[in-house]
Amino acid sequence: MNILKLKHIGITIGQVMILCFIWLFSDWFVTAWHIPLPSNVFGMFFLLLLLFTKVVKVQWLKAGSNWLIAEMLLFFIPAVIAIVNYRSLFQHQGLKIALVIGVSTIFVLSVTAIVVDVVYRYELKKLRGNR
Repeated sequence: MNILKLKHIGITIGQVMILCFIWLFSDWFVTAWHIPLPSNVFGMFFLLLLLFTKVVKVQWLKAGSNWLIAEMLLFFIPAVIAIVNYRSLFQHQGLKIALVIGVSTIFVLSVTAIVVDVVYRYELKKLRGNR
């Protein structure tokens, strides 16, 4: 393995550790202050705040984030195991569960598309203003 590949692996691991630290901090904060939000959602808002205030730069977390997204399938394995373990639940409530998953997926994709479009238009406007 060459030195550049090892450096990239080290940077990626470090960035994943930073993201894990942000989650641990948000978990502690949500528990300590009794905030009625899941710690992962609070952590995303906290990270968004850090990015918008430029305390954290995107480049500092990009490689770790890309790796986590690329390996996302690994994080869904527990969900698949739950389906196997709770077969009777899915036999009785499967259609309702599938409907909720379908509607929520469409909602998430729609909101993501809107946010990406708004940010893209903002960046275009910002680039045109800098000329």
